[in-house]
Amino acid sequence: MVRSLLLICILLPISEPHSAVYGQAPDAKYNPLPARDTYLKLATEVEDTLHRDVLDVWFPRNVDSQNGGFYSGFDRKWQPTDSEGKFSVFQGRMTWIASQIAVQRPELNEKFLPIARHGLEFLGNVLWDKQYGGFYWGVDDYGQISSFYTDRKELYGESFAMYGAAAAYKATHDPKALLLAQNAFRWIDEHSHDARSGGYFEVLTREGKVMEANPSAAGTNSPGGFFIGYKSMNTHIHLLESFSQLYEVWKDQTLRQRLEELLAILRDKISVEPGAMNLYFTNAWRPFPDHDSYGHDVEAAYLMLEASAVLGHAHDAPTERMARMLVDHALAYGWDDNLGGFYREGTTYGKPEEKLKDWWVEVEGLNALLLMHQKYGAKSDLYFKAFQQQWSFIKEYQIDSEFHGLYRNIAPDGKPPTLDKGDNWKAAYHDGRAFLNVSDRLRSLAQSASQ
Repeated sequence: MVRSLLLICILLPISEPHSAVYGQAPDAKYNPLPARDTYLKLATEVEDTLHRDVLDVWFPRNVDSQNGGFYSGFDRKWQPTDSEGKFSVFQGRMTWIASQIAVQRPELNEKFLPIARHGLEFLGNVLWDKQYGGFYWGVDDYGQISSFYTDRKELYGESFAMYGAAAAYKATHDPKALLLAQNAFRWIDEHSHDARSGGYFEVLTREGKVMEANPSAAGTNSPGGFFIGYKSMNTHIHLLESFSQLYEVWKDQTLRQRLEELLAILRDKISVEPGAMNLYFTNAWRPFPDHDSYGHDVEAAYLMLEASAVLGHAHDAPTERMARMLVDHALAYGWDDNLGGFYREGTTYGKPEEKLKDWWVEVEGLNALLLMHQKYGAKSDLYFKAFQQQWSFIKEYQIDSEFHGLYRNIAPDGKPPTLDKGDNWKAAYHDGRAFLNVSDRLRSLAQSASQ
């Protein structure tokens, strides 16, 4: 699978680091790579955290055996909170992580394969609109259209529901899972692909009609916060992710063309030098001003390299270059030199303006830093030093040592402003994926390291 492709990627020749603030050019006295025991010790720590603070706290307590799908709301002690209904993004993400665990951790297959099937059943039987096709943005606890989610179809949700179905097929080999993912892709491509400018229109009616921008109409923005009639970085990086997942199991030519298109859009239109991403665009891909999201920068670096690997691109220099610039820029402008960790956002060349540290940003940063070390560590210790400090930050501040799991965010003083552990936007996806990848990548690095 793609994760394995990334783990064994060949170290490419290094160029000078792009960061003028954090990164420094290597010198002739550069120390050797870390020893094998260092990698293995870290791998054990991360693997233990995956089980204790992700899998064991979420599953099976979030499985809704009465209404189907997964329950999302939990307080600090992992007691259920008020329901927010069943959100397509959360349902797809939980189906995905359960499926990935069943595949990547065979010793847990007996526990997680039924959970993956449970999530797949909800995606196909409840969230999929049997009349018009596509996945509902969300439904109430009983699987009915609700006034909160409305009956709209949003590409961000379509993407994650398809993502979960494609992963479920890989885990279960159930042809219904593959058919659901294929139908989702075809629905997305038929109703929202922009044949003129590339990419996808993001907010549609239930019937699949693209909703146009109307700045003068109050209250018409998407329930997810996406702007009707515009394109976003966030939706397109996750379309790239879900298309990559589907292409692993379905080598369809149209899907490949769209995956290539999305990779080029993310690398050449959304991402810009010196390593930042615009957040919002007109349909013709003209950006309009907003802040730089450090977490999306480091996440996108990984997702671009993942897509490139799935497509079989060897030595993809433009993608490699932009991925590294995104990580270097986040280190230069969004990194906390005191405690470690990435801040939430700021301007491209300015100081961070939002200094909360979100759990998903920190774990995506951990994943990206180790990937950069794997690729460039033979010439620079920049990324491994940052990786170690990032891991120390997560262990000391982001993880709740008493009740386990990760706090939503951490303030600059190292304390969590809120104590809840789960809601519709906080699933086991970011941390589950990151810890899976990091644990396995550390073991891969150990295999080639000195004693």
